[in-house]
Amino acid sequence: MKQQMVHTCYRVKDLEESIKFYTEAFDFTVSRKRDFPEYKFTLVYLTLPNDSYELELTYNYDHGEYDLGNGYGHIAIAVENLEELHKKHVELGYNVTDLKGLPGSKPGYYFITDPDGYKVEVIRFKY
Repeated sequence: MKQQMVHTCYRVKDLEESIKFYTEAFDFTVSRKRDFPEYKFTLVYLTLPNDSYELELTYNYDHGEYDLGNGYGHIAIAVENLEELHKKHVELGYNVTDLKGLPGSKPGYYFITDPDGYKVEVIRFKY
């Protein structure tokens, strides 16, 4: 039986701010949008170039901020030039950690925080 991951859902307080973050910080594009005004929510799906996996942003009208809880960790995005993207994120003023490495390893990742407090781990692409 074939199986695959298709999307991750984030509930967001400001849909436009979240779309701006993911399209500006990374190369996400809006792949589709579904608005359900009668049920008071909107779904926006974002994808990276040449990737079918989607990040679903769910906006529930008039909800405000969400409590992220303490069990959630992060999503991860692999990039070819880690240092270049890190520099861009710092220059754009995002909440970004220094480059990090696992114990005994060279720096190979960092974290950036989106407008809702969700963490994105940015890791060096491994070929």
